[in-house]
Amino acid sequence: MVRSFFCLAAAFAVFAGLPVMQADAQTARAMITSPVDEHQLVTLEGNTHPAAADPANDRGAVADTLPMQDMLLVLKRPAEREAALESYVESLTEPGSPNYHRWLTAAQIGTQYGPAQSDVAAVTKWLTAHGFTVNAVYPSRMAIDFSGSAGDIRTAFHTEIHKLNVNGQSHFANMRDPQIPRALAPAIVGIASLHDFHGQPASHRGPAWTDANCGLGKQSLIANCYFVTPPDLATIYNFNPVFSGKNTGQGETVTMVEDSDLYATSDWKKFRAMFGLSQFGTPSIAQTHPGGAKACDDPGTNVDDFEATLDTEYASAAAPGADIEVASCKSNATWGVTIAIENLLNRSKPPHILNVSYIWCESEAGSANNALYKNAYQQAAGEGVSIFVSAGDEGAAVCDYGKAKASHGIAANALASTAYDVAVGGTDFGDTYNGTNKTYWNSSSTKAYGSAKSYIPEIPWNNSCASRLIAKFVTGSNVTYGTKGFCNSKDGENNFITTLAGSGAPSSCATGSGGKCAGYKKPSWQKVFGNPSDGVRDLPDISMFAAGITWGHAYIVCLSDPNNDAGSPCADFPNRWEYGYGTSFAAPVMAGVQALIDHARGGKQGNPDPVIYKLARAEFGASGDAKCNSSLGNKVASTCVFHDVTVGDEDVPCAKGSPNCFRPSGTYGVLSKSGGSYKPAFVSAKGWDFATGLGSINVANFVKAWPH
Repeated sequence: MVRSFFCLAAAFAVFAGLPVMQADAQTARAMITSPVDEHQLVTLEGNTHPAAADPANDRGAVADTLPMQDMLLVLKRPAEREAALESYVESLTEPGSPNYHRWLTAAQIGTQYGPAQSDVAAVTKWLTAHGFTVNAVYPSRMAIDFSGSAGDIRTAFHTEIHKLNVNGQSHFANMRDPQIPRALAPAIVGIASLHDFHGQPASHRGPAWTDANCGLGKQSLIANCYFVTPPDLATIYNFNPVFSGKNTGQGETVTMVEDSDLYATSDWKKFRAMFGLSQFGTPSIAQTHPGGAKACDDPGTNVDDFEATLDTEYASAAAPGADIEVASCKSNATWGVTIAIENLLNRSKPPHILNVSYIWCESEAGSANNALYKNAYQQAAGEGVSIFVSAGDEGAAVCDYGKAKASHGIAANALASTAYDVAVGGTDFGDTYNGTNKTYWNSSSTKAYGSAKSYIPEIPWNNSCASRLIAKFVTGSNVTYGTKGFCNSKDGENNFITTLAGSGAPSSCATGSGGKCAGYKKPSWQKVFGNPSDGVRDLPDISMFAAGITWGHAYIVCLSDPNNDAGSPCADFPNRWEYGYGTSFAAPVMAGVQALIDHARGGKQGNPDPVIYKLARAEFGASGDAKCNSSLGNKVASTCVFHDVTVGDEDVPCAKGSPNCFRPSGTYGVLSKSGGSYKPAFVSAKGWDFATGLGSINVANFVKAWPH
């Protein structure tokens, strides 16, 4: 009788347009079935930051009274429920499925697909028994926010919190993986986190510039720059037909997850007025500190306000009619960006579009953070949220953020490597390399400071000596490695030893740790010409312009924070404005494009990746589409959805002894898929590739092709 009732209810749900879900949460299989014995312990592997393994960093234990606020205990659901949720989420983007666009709430996901309530209760009881305060259990049931002290951590999790000094910066961290009673282990992944290390913004900036030079001088290959403004972006990527069709993303909201407040919303308004975006209406901009299961604290304004500012400005450049929300939370034991993501997705009305412009490599984020991002993004896909994440700014060496050379080998961005977000990589323009600047840029600007004439051929963004295009341009030879290679030449060593490049790599350490690392499995939708049969999730999915000055191109940013610039910023345009670059620009541009799609299709679209790859399979076929080759520039076919980038690479220099480093001779090697031969990581090719994914897009065609 019960079974018949459930089947009848499911049939009614399909008829009535309601989500078809599994049985009630009370029927969930309990995974905690034994009494808790504090003497029977297991280790939660992959929950220690690598910096804690170096004794030179250790400065001794912190006081037991040190507050450890807002730690997140990451839970796991039964395997059968995980499989059921994966299947349901996949059906949400399949036209013809009875579940097509039948989004769930966070509470429904928790009830229908979360761990058993008895498991959650057992874990919270254990935490409170050890003196912790349980601040909140998220509605998804996949994370518990709790607080305590370093002493509580030591007694409950059997690991000490120490002070560290890493490259002159003070930190705290647990010194070994935590341990918990064996009985609880089936329901727990780990803790995010027991340290204050976190990801970094995927953006970089130059000093206040003038149009008489390129700002970085010796690192630029051209005397005069062609900076990219919103009108240029609209011309190059064909936004204008969408805007002319009265679609500017009006009625939609793009939410930016940030590590800082905006310095001033007036910067966004000035940016819009300067570049002609005000003609598209008066959308709002809001600074929020999202409360979900638990409210978060205001982080205030800090050095990352440049990131927050550029995200708002370039999402608005892509969707000038859309509202903008900046969501930021203060970091405690858990990174504020992580808290903001969780709170946004667990509130009663989650955002439709979420942008995350930060980088944290999989192995450094650790298994608990990786699981948390995967669970959160999967939940977002179930709720209908579209997430765009910067793929990274270090070529294939994402663990070497801010370093001159790679020393950790090939790695992917943990914030971007799940199957439930769009990983956005970076391109540069190939006109300087080809000697065709005048073909693509007018000598004077319009009233709104646009000077681009048309679509411009693209190459992967790569500022480093390992770029074969830079080596060829400077020396006439594309050899980058060895004693006679460009990276070991005087010019290369003095000016181009950097890892600044658009990122792409296979997922390799999303689960486990050390020698037990494994990448996320390849999503069913990531099948397209050019994508390798490597069995894992590959990044990026798509790319847009993100480059930094080497070939004479960068974005323009308005930031008036006097503490973040030595000049008189955002005044006397163009002389006192700034330029910026990084995949932090490409991601919010794509988030803005999603706002145009949501407006055109009348609502939120969920995970865009299955649709994006379906469109790419139609265009690329079994061997690519020659008429959509980006190298054709203004001769590329007007019907193309994607611009297939086929020239250049994302390779970067590497240090002696580092993984994946080909160094036959000389001081510097180059990152390679093989340490014993030159297999650069990675090159552009026809179809999908690690350097730029599917390439960039023709926005008008992309929006038009999106299914109804």
